[in-house]
Amino acid sequence: MDKVDKQKKFSDTYGFDYPLLSDEDGSVAEAFGVKRSIGILRTKRQTFVIDKDSTVLAIFKSEFNMNSHAEEAIEFFRTNRARSK
Repeated sequence: MDKVDKQKKFSDTYGFDYPLLSDEDGSVAEAFGVKRSIGILRTKRQTFVIDKDSTVLAIFKSEFNMNSHAEEAIEFFRTNRARSK
């Protein structure tokens, strides 16, 4: 539920060549079942990989280990990018 400028900075920092969603109003988080109703954290830590046809290709979940979560997602992209070449 980050703002557009925060997502752009994150994307630029890590050199992503794919778009990131900015869900400022939380409607997408709610639709995907990751929006929290209470607490300091507004969403569950989950990454959804969605293709151009709106098919969910992968979901990565990790509430407590951000590094593991990120590594799994990066490995998915590396593996699938190699297959698509």
